[in-house]
Amino acid sequence: MKRSKSVYWSTALALVLMLVSCSPASTVQPTTAPAAQKTYGDLVVGFAQIGAESEWRTAETNSIQDEAKNLGVELKFSDAQQKQENQIKAIRSFIAQKVDVIGVAPVVTTGWETVFQEAKAAGIPIVLVDRRADVPDDLFATFIGSDFVLEGQNACKEMATLLGNKGNIVELEGTVGAGPAIDRKQGFHDCLNGMADMKILASQSGDFTRAKGKEVMEAFLKTHGKDINGVYAHNDDMALGAIQAIEEAGLKPGQDIKIVSIDGVKGAFEAMVAGTLNVTVECNPVLGPQFFEVALKLANGESVEKWVKSNEGIYRQETAAQDLPNRKY
Repeated sequence: MKRSKSVYWSTALALVLMLVSCSPASTVQPTTAPAAQKTYGDLVVGFAQIGAESEWRTAETNSIQDEAKNLGVELKFSDAQQKQENQIKAIRSFIAQKVDVIGVAPVVTTGWETVFQEAKAAGIPIVLVDRRADVPDDLFATFIGSDFVLEGQNACKEMATLLGNKGNIVELEGTVGAGPAIDRKQGFHDCLNGMADMKILASQSGDFTRAKGKEVMEAFLKTHGKDINGVYAHNDDMALGAIQAIEEAGLKPGQDIKIVSIDGVKGAFEAMVAGTLNVTVECNPVLGPQFFEVALKLANGESVEKWVKSNEGIYRQETAAQDLPNRKY
């Protein structure tokens, strides 16, 4: 008995469908595998530090190195000894080593665009730590640190309270061209604009160091003598140097001359306990945890805020003794 052509075609189609349905699913592979997420143990980070010009800077370095060790991060660390050319050289070395993320505390604000462009071309994000750089926003991933202008404004308000809104002030500025020096000066002076009976007698850079702070204060005392009612120092180390100069001139720092500074290092609290420093406006150097948290997100392609602010306070002589035991640096 002959079968029709339609029967043959039906049988063939059924066999094909059986073969397809019986094929093992494991033979179908994705074209690309998803990228594995990095952990802290996978992370390789370069950090170009300014140097060790102050207690604050040393505390920041310790925070970053200690946190890297705690997390198991491979940290490539460079001390630039206050020289921008050394920081630029370190960044280029990090690029050549193909690190995941580069952190830098810029010694000055300008002169970074070329090397930051090189990092961008290599696909390595730049994180600015505690100091800003004058570059386009697309050349760095984020800035972690303080509001330096606000610090200057707070220092001005504290000085006004100490002097009863009337007096002559000398200013110890930070490193010329450094972000904190520029902003802390701006904040203080902006605040002073609304105070007719308070004025700056003289301003000069003490380069953020204790020795230079003492030297500049000695010159201020020779020039202006007892006309000085207050000292505004852009960091605690310069204030501590100024305290030495005032004492050697036979005056009482904290009494004859009121002193307000910025940072909140251990030495400042000790000076407040001794009665020689009146106020320190905190600038938190313990940035290691925030830095590596941001670095891991960037290494995994996650977005981060453009400015990660640190939490800070204002500390005064009256409470320094009870505050000192709780300080981390």
